[in-house]
Amino acid sequence: MFIAFPMRDAISADKAHCWHPFTPQERWCAGEHIPLMIERAEGVWLYDSNGNKYLDGNSSIWTNIHGHCRPEIVEAIAKQAATLDHSSYLGLGHPLASELAEKLVAFFPEGTLSRVFFSDNGSTAVEAALKMSLQSRLQTGQEMRRQFLAFDNAYHGDTLGAASLGGVNRFFSRFKSLGFETNFLSSLEELSRIDPTVVTAVVIEPLIQGVNEMRPWPEGMLARLREWATANGVHLILDEVMTGFGRTGTMFACQQEKVVPDFLCVAKGITGGTVPLAATLATEEIYSAFLGGAENAFYYGHSYTANPIGCAAALASLEIFEKDQVFARLPEKISYLAKSLAKLESEFSQIKEIRQCGLVAGIEFEKGLGEKITLKARDHGLITRNILDTIVFMPPLAITTAEIDFAIEAISRSCRFCLASGCDSDR
Repeated sequence: MFIAFPMRDAISADKAHCWHPFTPQERWCAGEHIPLMIERAEGVWLYDSNGNKYLDGNSSIWTNIHGHCRPEIVEAIAKQAATLDHSSYLGLGHPLASELAEKLVAFFPEGTLSRVFFSDNGSTAVEAALKMSLQSRLQTGQEMRRQFLAFDNAYHGDTLGAASLGGVNRFFSRFKSLGFETNFLSSLEELSRIDPTVVTAVVIEPLIQGVNEMRPWPEGMLARLREWATANGVHLILDEVMTGFGRTGTMFACQQEKVVPDFLCVAKGITGGTVPLAATLATEEIYSAFLGGAENAFYYGHSYTANPIGCAAALASLEIFEKDQVFARLPEKISYLAKSLAKLESEFSQIKEIRQCGLVAGIEFEKGLGEKITLKARDHGLITRNILDTIVFMPPLAITTAEIDFAIEAISRSCRFCLASGCDSDR
C-alpha cells in the first residue's frame, strides 16, 4: 500500500538527497528556502502542496501539449501498462512502435524521412543523429567529413556529443574540447569561410533558438541552409525537440519553409508531455549506409528504447491533434497572444524586446528584472522560468484566450510590484 510522504519530510529529504538540474544547490538547500512542491495537475494548471493553483506557463519545461492528465492519454498509458509495460527493442519489436514510426514519417513527403530510431530524451535524439552522420561517412568512404557546424548560443542537449555543439558558454565551455569537432557560426554569411568537404553535418533549431532567450531566425534562413547543405553534400540535422508538435503553429517548424532535413530529432512533446520518449528520423539514404555485415550496425541504444507505454502515449497525443482540430484553432490563439504581448510591451518601458514564434514567446526585460519577475509571478498564479532576463511564456497548446489573459496579467502585476518595491516575494 502506498503511503503519502508528509510534506515536511519530503522537503527535508529533497534538501538532503536530491540534486536538481540547472539549479544552484547551495541556494536551493539554504534553510530559509522553502521549495515549491507540486502535487497534482489538470489542464494547464498545477497545484502545490498548500492547494495553491498555478498556470503552467512553460509547459513543464516545454513538454506539455494538450494539458495535464488528459484523459485519453492517461487511459492509453494505463491500458498499455497493464498489457505490455516494457520489452526490449534490441532484436525484438512491438506493434505500437511500428505504428508510431509509420505515423511520424507520414508527416513528410514519401521517399524522404523514412526511418525512425527511438530513444528517451532530446539529448539522446540529437546524439543519435550526430553518431549516425559520422558513422555513415566512415562506411561510405567519406572519412574526411568529421566536422560539425552549429550556431552561436545553440543548445542541443547535455550528453557529451550534443554538448560539444552547445554554443552557450556558461553551460558548455568546459566540455567543448572533449566532444565532436565543431565549428560555430553566427549567421549563414559565415558559411563562406567553411570548407564543406570536411563537414559531415550542420545542426540547427529551426525557426527559433530556445535557450538563446527565444530568438527567432530570419525568415527564409532555414530554406537557404537546406540549399547550401544539399549543394555541398552536408547532412542537415534539425533539432525540433522544442519546436516540434505544434509549438510554432505547424506540427514541425521546418514545414513552414517546406524544408525536409536528413535527420529530424524530436522529444519533449511527443507524448503530450507525459512520459519520456524521443525519436530520430533519418532518410533511407542514411539508413542504407548501415546495411551489410554486423560491422555496419549502429551500436547505440537504450534499455527503454521504444518503450511501449511511451509509444501508447504518443499515439494518443497524435489522435488528440486530429480530434480537437488543434491546428485549426492555433492561429487565433497565436494572434491573441501577439496582441496581448504588444499590450504588455506598451505598458512597461522596462521591456527591451518581445520575441514570438507561434505559441512560443520570450519577454526580455532590463537587466536584473527577469528572475525577480519570474519568482514574483508565482504569487499571482503563474509558473514559468526565465533565461537570464527573458521570461519564457510557452503554454500548452490547449490554453484558452482567457487563460492567456490570466498569464499576461500575472506578469504585469509582478512587474509593477517589482518596480515599486524591489520585489520581495510574499512566498
